[in-house]
Amino acid sequence: MKHFTCVQDIGNLQEAVKEAFEVKRTPFRWDTLGKNKTMLLIFFDSSLRTRLSTQRAALNLGMSAIVLDVNQGAWKLETERGVIMDGDKPEHILEAIPVMGAYCDVIGVRSFARFECKETDYREVLLNQFIAHSGKPVVSMEAATRHPLQSFADLITIEEYKKTARPRVVLTWAPHPRALPQAVPNSFAEWMNAAEYDFAITHPEGYELDPAFVGCAKVEYDQRKAFAGADFIYAKSWAAYADDAYGKVLSQDRDWTVDAEKMALTNNAYFMHCLPVRRNMIVTDDVIESPQSLVIPEAANRVVSAQTVIKRILSAMKKI
Repeated sequence: MKHFTCVQDIGNLQEAVKEAFEVKRTPFRWDTLGKNKTMLLIFFDSSLRTRLSTQRAALNLGMSAIVLDVNQGAWKLETERGVIMDGDKPEHILEAIPVMGAYCDVIGVRSFARFECKETDYREVLLNQFIAHSGKPVVSMEAATRHPLQSFADLITIEEYKKTARPRVVLTWAPHPRALPQAVPNSFAEWMNAAEYDFAITHPEGYELDPAFVGCAKVEYDQRKAFAGADFIYAKSWAAYADDAYGKVLSQDRDWTVDAEKMALTNNAYFMHCLPVRRNMIVTDDVIESPQSLVIPEAANRVVSAQTVIKRILSAMKKI
């Protein structure tokens, strides 16, 4: 594996999950694989789980880890070509990226959608600049349209807790005070489709996701109907995708909050969320604190997903 940006990069999912469980059982088995290697983690946006889990994963493999918060302690970066740089951005990303590449062996990049231009966001301009100009393997730690490390951890968690071979998994939109990117729901849908689960997406009208990510999932506009018989409920808010409303909050309808009454409609489903979560907007206290809540094991599996990915990249590097 050269780069990791989407589910297609991981290859056979069954083999990837099997390897992830092995990593989880014996995390230090490969602690010399990354000897004398450095991973640079670059954050254009805030992070807690992604930063800590990816850094821990690199350390478990014997790597050194450098963390760079671009918004604190670094020059402001210009990202567009052809711009007269007479403003507050003294360095261009096309010089910064190869310099960063010269200081490390693997690069992790985290950058959210800006909601300024849908085409720019969905072309993954910034992530692809790192792939094109760093000369090093690149791991997406969340980009404008996908969050593959999170989705891999979600898959690992479902595989750990599922009670049937093909569980019914429901992705539900939930209200939020801010416009959030579609990266997590896009990516979750992509991985659930690849896993061939019985997968459904429920949301109010106007919150349709990119059909390329929805794939073969059933779309249900009645949340309670979607919850009926579900084995896993994955809650997440996202802003509108449609051209005329891209990046906008169309509704904050609290009737879409995941509560005990709706969870009672399920097949004693597990509750999942990528965190951080707005309590009593996304989900009520009693649901997230219930024995069926997997948010903490799910977050813990972020180390496992990251370590499995980095392990595969280091192994590929050794074969060259």
